[in-house]
Amino acid sequence: MSRTPAFEDLLVLIEDRSAALRAAVAAAPDPDVRVPSCPEWSLRDLVRHLTDVHRFWAAAVAAGPSEKPPVPTPVAGTEQADLVGLSAAATQELVGALRAAGPASGCWTWWAGSGVPTTSGAVARHQVHEAAVHAFDAQLATGAPQPVPEVVALDGTAAFIDVAHGTAGPWPHRPARVGLHATEGASWLIELTGSGAREVDGSHGTDADLYGPASDLLLTLHRRLPLDSLRGEGTVPSWRIS
Repeated sequence: MSRTPAFEDLLVLIEDRSAALRAAVAAAPDPDVRVPSCPEWSLRDLVRHLTDVHRFWAAAVAAGPSEKPPVPTPVAGTEQADLVGLSAAATQELVGALRAAGPASGCWTWWAGSGVPTTSGAVARHQVHEAAVHAFDAQLATGAPQPVPEVVALDGTAAFIDVAHGTAGPWPHRPARVGLHATEGASWLIELTGSGAREVDGSHGTDADLYGPASDLLLTLHRRLPLDSLRGEGTVPSWRIS
């Protein structure tokens, strides 16, 4: 079930969600405050991470098809630099590389085993969701968390199933089917077996179902919200969302 925005819209969303993260960091009275959803990081670490991620994927896209990940050139003086400014520049570097490549160009990705395309278009989609989740992290650290925009959360949930579950390996318990249901009207059915996890059609029954807004589904899948943030029905042995 695809709800992926058009390629140019993905680029706009990368810019929008990255700007939301930087706005939260810039407004914080203390950039060294810890991030509750990433407790090993401060806000300073979080914006530095986004900068590194954007530069990495810009290099991957620019390099084209490859069996190995890129090694971006280090940026000197980042300890004393304007990290928010560096992040904005890295976002533009990423968006520029994606726009120059177009959506169909091949490149290295870590999800080659999932069945999801290893293309610049797939990178753009992935980077929307990464920026969106980290924007929530930054907002949470400043005490003003906002829901992930609906279009991002719906596609992000589908992408999580395709990529994260597609590379998660065998399910170590008895087979189970779990339904995810967004209040916005979308649903997904995940089958968990010894062969791994996959999305199946709605003709199958479920062992458990989880209900909530698309933003809550996405943030729970990424372990930013607890499982009890969603309304649940049924049980799955040793269930962990990811």
